[in-house]
This record gives sequence, C-alpha cells and structure tokens, in this order.
Amino acid sequence: MKAVFLAAALAASPVMADPVRDRAPTEEVIYFVLPDRFQNADPGNDRGGILGGRLQHGFDPASKGFYLGGDLKGLTEKLDYIQGLGATAIWLGPIYKNNPVQGPPGKESSGYHGYWITDFTTVDPHFGTEAELTAMVAAAHARGMKVYLDIITNHTADIIKYRECPQNDCAYRSRADYPFSRRGGPSGKPINEGFLGDAAEHQNAANYAKLTSPDFAYTPFVPKGLDKAKVPGWLNDPLLYNNRGDSSFRGESSILGDFAGLDDLMTAHPRVVAGMIDIFGGWIDRFKIDGFRIDTARHVNPEFWQAFVPAMLQRAKANGIPNFHIFGEVYDPDPGALARFTRVDGYPAVLDFAFQSAVTQVVAEGKPTEVLAALFFRDALYAGGDAAAMQLPTFLGNHDMGRFSTFVRNANPKASDDEQLARVKLGHSMLLLLRGVPTLYSGDEQGFVGDGGDQDARETLFPSQVAVYNDNRLLGTQATTADANFDTAHPLYVHVQQLARLRAADPALRHGRQTVLHYGEGPGLFAVARRNPRGDAMPVLDTILIFNSADKPMKGNIAIDPRIIHSGSRMGDCGTVTAPGSLQVEVPAFGTLVCAGVAVFTQ
Repeated sequence: MKAVFLAAALAASPVMADPVRDRAPTEEVIYFVLPDRFQNADPGNDRGGILGGRLQHGFDPASKGFYLGGDLKGLTEKLDYIQGLGATAIWLGPIYKNNPVQGPPGKESSGYHGYWITDFTTVDPHFGTEAELTAMVAAAHARGMKVYLDIITNHTADIIKYRECPQNDCAYRSRADYPFSRRGGPSGKPINEGFLGDAAEHQNAANYAKLTSPDFAYTPFVPKGLDKAKVPGWLNDPLLYNNRGDSSFRGESSILGDFAGLDDLMTAHPRVVAGMIDIFGGWIDRFKIDGFRIDTARHVNPEFWQAFVPAMLQRAKANGIPNFHIFGEVYDPDPGALARFTRVDGYPAVLDFAFQSAVTQVVAEGKPTEVLAALFFRDALYAGGDAAAMQLPTFLGNHDMGRFSTFVRNANPKASDDEQLARVKLGHSMLLLLRGVPTLYSGDEQGFVGDGGDQDARETLFPSQVAVYNDNRLLGTQATTADANFDTAHPLYVHVQQLARLRAADPALRHGRQTVLHYGEGPGLFAVARRNPRGDAMPVLDTILIFNSADKPMKGNIAIDPRIIHSGSRMGDCGTVTAPGSLQVEVPAFGTLVCAGVAVFTQ
C-alpha cells in the first residue's frame, strides 16, 4: 500500500507552468545581476560613448570601483545560463543613465552600479541602448522568464552643492534647528511665508507653492554647466530637494538627509510624487517589465509610498500585468521593522533581511536552530500574515553587504574548503526550500568569495582584470575570477539547479503554508512542513524539510501530522514513520532532506 500511495503522490506533484503574466510572485526564483558585472558582449559601449580618460567616461577594467564592461547584450547572450540554473525572473540592477564619475579628488569612482542617476528616462549607454533592453525583455518573456527593474526615488546623482561646504561634507541640519520659515535658524530672516512644512496633512500643491526659497538649512546651488544635467527637467530645481546635509541615518535625517552626499529628493512634495509616478509608470508602459525592486525604501516618507505603490500596480494592470511584484529594500534584520513597511507604507513585500540574518547565524556562525524558529514565528507581523511572508524575496547575501560564502569563510576560517562548501550548500537549500521567493546573487552559484561588502562583492562573471578580485580563493572550483565563470557543472550551480527543479515540481515548496516542526538550542536539526495547497484530498499531505546545521550527522524524531504513514524521499534518506505523528531520521552533517509525507484519508 505504501508504494501505491507514494507513486500516486509523486506522479501528482509536477504542475504545468502558467503563462508568464499570470504567475504569482511566490512562483518565482529570482536571479539578481548588476549588468556591468555579468557579461561583456559589446566592448564598443565600455566607455559609454564618452571621450577622455577614466575620470570622464568611468571605464577602467582593472579597478573595482569603475565600469568593467558588462552590458545588456551580454545578459541576453547568457539567458540560457540563467534559466538553466532554475531562475524564472531576472532582477536587473539599475540601468538608467548615471553620472559616470563622482567623488572627491583622489577618491572618485564610477556609477557602474546604477544608483547615481542623472537621466531617469533612458538606458545608460555603458549598458547599451533602449532597443537592446527591449530585446532582452522580449527574449526573457519568450522563455517564460520575468524581468524586474531596480528603481530609485529617494535621490539622484550628486549634482547640487552647498556653498557652506566646499568639501561636500555638510552635517545634517534638522527642521527644529533650521525650520523652513527661517534662513539660518529660528531667529533668522523670514522666508517661505505661509509654507506649513512637509507634514502629511499639508501635502498639497497650494501649500508647496509657498515654498520659494530652498536655502532654509544650507545654500544649495547647481555648478555652472550642470543646470540641465538631470532628466526630466523638473529634477534640476533645487526647490524639489531637502537640502539639509548628509543623513546620519537616525531620526528625521533618515528621511530628509542626503544619502552619502547624493541629492535627496523632497518626496513629500506633490510635484516629486507625480513626477516619479510618471517616470516609472513610463518604464512599465514602454518595456512591459514585471516588477520593481525599490532601492532605499526606508529613506522615503510613508505618504510617498502610499501614493506610488498603488499607482504602479494600477499602471501594470493597465498593461496586462496582473501580478506585478513590488518589493522594497529595508536594510534591517528585525522582522518588526520590515513588517512596518507592509502595514504603514503599503508595500506588498520587502526584501527579507531578517531571513538573511537568521540563516547566516545558524549556518555560518553555528547559532541555535531556534533562531530560525523565532524568525518564522514573527511572520504574523506582516500585513496579511503568513501568506504575505511567502511573497518576501529571501536572500543570503548581496552586492551591498557581501556574499554568503564570505560570511561562512569569515566565521569558519580554519574549516576546510569542503566544509565551507557544505555550509554554503546548506544555506542555499534553506533559501530554495523555505517560505519566501528565493533570490540568488549573481556569482554565488560559481563559488565567489569576496573580501567584504560593497565593491568587494561585485566581481564579474566574465574574465576580470581586477587584482583584488583575482586573488580570491573560490569555492568548489580551481578557477579564479580571471577566468570566465559560467560553469554549469560547478557544484553550487548543480545544487541550486536541483533545488530549483524540486521547487518547480512541488506546489507546496512554492506557496504551501509552512509550519515549524522541530528546532533546538544548538546546532542540529531544523524541520518544517509545507502543506500541499491542493487540499487534504491529495496523497502527499505535506512536504517535510529537515536541515542539519551541525558538523556531524544528527539523529532525531520529528513530530509530523499523524495521518502521514510514509515519508517518500525526494532528496536524501527520509527515514521511517515509526509511530503515528513521529518520523525518525538521520541527517548528514550540513545535510538536507526533502520528504513527501504520504497520508491516508478516511471518509
């Protein structure tokens, strides 16, 4: 009887893929890529059509802080590689026209990452053309893959300067010390008569029409020749910026301060709200993309998002895109802080920094598996509860904080490469199988181990000339970043591919309700059940996931639904149901079991 139930269950597991537009966000596996750091198919655009040296065009293939040459053609060229990994959606780092180079003398770097935008309406020529973006999106859609754009509304490139700070190092000046109504402080010369500030109840055009002087805190100016540097043209008006100096990332400065000197838009201003809705709605209209990852979400006032997010969802629906996925970057490992942006700001989802932190603690640092249980216990905090948590893009590392393999190596410097690789595999098992939308960072599947975060975690997959990348010791390969790293036989690529196939074949792994079954006070077993969303009439009631974070095999009894009579193995040896409600397992060090819980149902 067990064999009959198991055969029926496994035969029922695969599902036909829905058309790309109709897939829910929980169906996806996202591949995040910075176009400059992926594949260089057209060296002719490396300098972006700009004459001069590297401080003019921003290209220097030997420097980690400058353009290295990757482009949209390269991305299109490698869609086979990305899809073969198991990814169903591509998240593109910002591709808008950027300030090629900025920074103080001797510390300049380029806008290769895409977060220093001057023209919000077109593709940066270092990456190619709008026609090449159209071709890339069309090629992805033809394969059933989605394309998400990384967008920025918080700031622009650093163009505006302050006369009081010639070195561009202005400390933040608060609204209390430097109100909108006085120049130079509370007792200064009256300005902006009748302007009521940027409180939510005053966010209307008539109020903001009274804001006529931008020099309430500092004296902003646009250097000669740069008065039309930004597109659309309204972005060149200093009145539409907060102009209060650099954020300290505390209190009101987190919203109103310049992010590391970047020009901070006054996102409370109705003109800015309408302008950003028009800009990014236009990208949906023109390119029919499938979602937005929103940069620096926590540094914009909630009222902006309350207007912007619904407008983008409505724009997408008007373009025949019913499941447009919007997720914000809220750089915080606290689930409560993340959940606030779904409840107050109105975000459908945020990047799950809490998941990243919990998996790093358990897998890299050897913390108790109860850390994971505590994470999932707090899923109820999100607007929509557990169902909303399943839409959160989960990840292990990224282009800002660094790579998961780096965290593993730093926490286990004396461990062998085999152990480090096993830990990294375990992390990816959790990423692909637990609740959320798995988000892979380009290069992780090739065993990249960077020296740290930010620029040190932005290696190229095409052959690199950057010395501080090429001396890194990668995992699972003898290659270095001086080689092309598109190896479909790499053990991490193969591991992710296998996990993605399991996920694609099992609806429970994509959007099944998750229940924690087992955790402990130290490294060891962690188990969850993911309920088959087709209902209790199916032979496979639960997909049971069991992970071992310990450096030795672990045995244990896992509490399961007492209706389950057999544990069919989809990955690893799934042990034996020894009594109703008890599954006995042994899991190898850093191992993962994926089990089909076959049940008997009585009428």
